[in-house]
Amino acid sequence: MAAQRRNLIQSHQSWTDDLPLCQMCGVGTATNCVYGPDGKGAQSHDNEDGHLRFRGEDGCFLYGVFNGYDGSRVAGFASQCLTAELLLGQLNSSHSDSDVRRILTQAFDVVEKSYFETIDDALAEKAHLANYLLPHSESVSFHQTQKVHERVKELDQEVSGGATAVVALILNNKLYIASVGTNRALLCKSSSDGQNQVLQIGRPHGTDNEDELQRMSALGVDPARVRQAGQLAGQNSTRRLGDYRVKFNYNDIDLLSAAKSQPVIAEPEIHGSQSLDGVTGFLLLLSEGLINALESAHGPEQANQEIVAMVAAELALQTGLEAVAQSVVERVKRLHHDVYASGRQRATLCSRHEDMTLLIRTLNYPLADGALTPTQGGRIYPVSVPYSNSQSTSKTSVTLSLVMPSQNTLTNGTNTASTLEEGTPTPGQSPTATLQSTNTQTQSSSSSSGDGSLFRQRGSQAAQPDETGRVPPYVDFSQFYRLWGSDHSDGHSSQSGLGPQ
Repeated sequence: MAAQRRNLIQSHQSWTDDLPLCQMCGVGTATNCVYGPDGKGAQSHDNEDGHLRFRGEDGCFLYGVFNGYDGSRVAGFASQCLTAELLLGQLNSSHSDSDVRRILTQAFDVVEKSYFETIDDALAEKAHLANYLLPHSESVSFHQTQKVHERVKELDQEVSGGATAVVALILNNKLYIASVGTNRALLCKSSSDGQNQVLQIGRPHGTDNEDELQRMSALGVDPARVRQAGQLAGQNSTRRLGDYRVKFNYNDIDLLSAAKSQPVIAEPEIHGSQSLDGVTGFLLLLSEGLINALESAHGPEQANQEIVAMVAAELALQTGLEAVAQSVVERVKRLHHDVYASGRQRATLCSRHEDMTLLIRTLNYPLADGALTPTQGGRIYPVSVPYSNSQSTSKTSVTLSLVMPSQNTLTNGTNTASTLEEGTPTPGQSPTATLQSTNTQTQSSSSSSGDGSLFRQRGSQAAQPDETGRVPPYVDFSQFYRLWGSDHSDGHSSQSGLGPQ
């Protein structure tokens, strides 16, 4: 039997090994972290998240983000099994919306049942050991009892894991979202005037979801107690994959003991189809850990808009989607740590974060050109600015990205008309003026966290006016002038107007 269970897992892996990855998608991740009193972080457990991003046949694409807990076993199994249940001929362009929703629901059901089949042997061994100890408790030696208890503990860990999931399917250029738990799907549409419209698809299945509370109330569970507790067996999700103890021993859990049938389920809530014809933008799948980290740092009110703004900014800077996704995750991680280190009001909410995963799928959305980023027709030039930290006496410098724009500048995903002609600075115009005119882009291009702390003060290095009343320059544009000159020199002295006069 054990060999059969292992073969079941391995078969799903071998079936999906040859499926091509989608190249219009990028994934960023970060492991969990707990901060110490000194502000330094330490990982408390292995990464438990999972994801999938495959291109099937007949214009079919499949993406998913899985938030595992108590181990990565369920998240890993679900990503493999779902792929095998959806991309090996089950879907084709002739299927209707109702067909697709039925196939998605069936796939989740197969994942749940197949996973529990893989732990049958562990459950049987656990039951056998428990039955062995009871009648032999007096005759079994202490050493033997200790070994049995250790083995039971190992088996408990093996069968206790679970995962939440958000899955996106694109078929016939129509989007379907299937969700189980508290991950999130966001669809960002860019309008013709450059504005980003953000749509959250579905609500998380958490203990504050009124529809979920009503569903559980119909089963005999007290919704007021669930809402007050905020968690069910250590998790705030009311739908999840795996988690044997909650699914089959729920009568032993106080909050769920009155339920007439399984109150925590693996049935997905499916949204769609939504046509993607003519849509320019991107789809985001976020793990619960990423959402919680951002909301802990800045509050939940603008979390969706904030993550979309970060993605749009990075898409204007990076030339690869993998780099875009990873940069956004790193920004959220840095924001979360900065709030903790600040000691401000929300610092107590940011003492730790769980694993974070972000999947980005672009929809006719242009990536930055390596030679022209982040503006179409513009280029980033480095500018060195001296900087002294108020908590340190050492002097260093910060390199910002100064963008020289052309017409129809793209700034953080918004098209703006440039006041400069032909993409060149007006002779005699200070580059500082251009820096101010592209202020939004410059902020996102810097290495600061966006709170202005780098330039809050210059300390003892503040420049004093000379006898003419002028302040000596403290921003070093020499590298900027050199690069600009080399890029635009035509062998004449037309660029001689650039540089210090």
